[in-house]
Amino acid sequence: MTEQRILITGAASGLGLALATRYARDGARVLLTDLDQAALDTAVATIVTAGGDRDRLSTLVLDVRADDDWDAARTWVQRTWGGLDVLVNNAGVATGGRFEHLPIEDWDWILQINLMGVVRGCRTFVPIFREQGSGHLVNIASAAGLLNPPVMASYNVVKAGVVSLSETLRHELEPAGITTSVVCPTFFRTGLAGSFRTPDEAVRRTMDKLVTQSSTPADVIAGRIHDGVANGRFLILTDREGVVAYAVKRFVPPLFRREARKGAIRLLNSIARSEREAGAGAPAPAEPPRERV
Repeated sequence: MTEQRILITGAASGLGLALATRYARDGARVLLTDLDQAALDTAVATIVTAGGDRDRLSTLVLDVRADDDWDAARTWVQRTWGGLDVLVNNAGVATGGRFEHLPIEDWDWILQINLMGVVRGCRTFVPIFREQGSGHLVNIASAAGLLNPPVMASYNVVKAGVVSLSETLRHELEPAGITTSVVCPTFFRTGLAGSFRTPDEAVRRTMDKLVTQSSTPADVIAGRIHDGVANGRFLILTDREGVVAYAVKRFVPPLFRREARKGAIRLLNSIARSEREAGAGAPAPAEPPRERV
């Protein structure tokens, strides 16, 4: 893997930085991309401190919503490396809240970054992979795209879209020697909560709690992704909770539906309690009738 050429979006922090660090320590050449050059410079310093070779690290400012930025990334890769081995579409943000409260602006924002950013990345580099006859697409989705938890409609939709896109590309591109992986972690310690948009403060507190109380750091998740990609796995579930929940949904759907419904009721009651405590005066939701399973 020492000669691998890797491009990672959203690489200045969180999971992107953890992945860049892992690949750099393996001796790969890594192009870190993100929105801010100063943050990228700090990320490179962090990787070097962790044992990465500074000469194998490069940076490029890239907004995944901008076609011109993707064109510049393609030009850089072709001129500097003569190709690319792995594209990691990692850049992402988060939105959430009760469906009727979600502003359409937040839908547009997350669709352009989390879904269309992945689409643009794949469209940019698939032609190069076809020309090479090789390449690996790594699309970072989420267990939310498989499990669809409540009060996260916009996030669920874009991550489900990434899963669907990845499966489509897997079948379409394998005959050309191009492999695809889609990564579906549950909550782990990352900076994603810092970009979280929601009109529901109670939902924000829940998100912060889920992220900060996780015992799994980003570097552990990065290691599992690294190993899954190296083994050519398509669906990479990075933690036991996601594996169990997805298995229950697939093989025991009535149990999954029942537990998901209970969780939704608990969460909505918690939101209502929080609003009452804040003086919003929202009534507690009534216990709905039992669902037949």
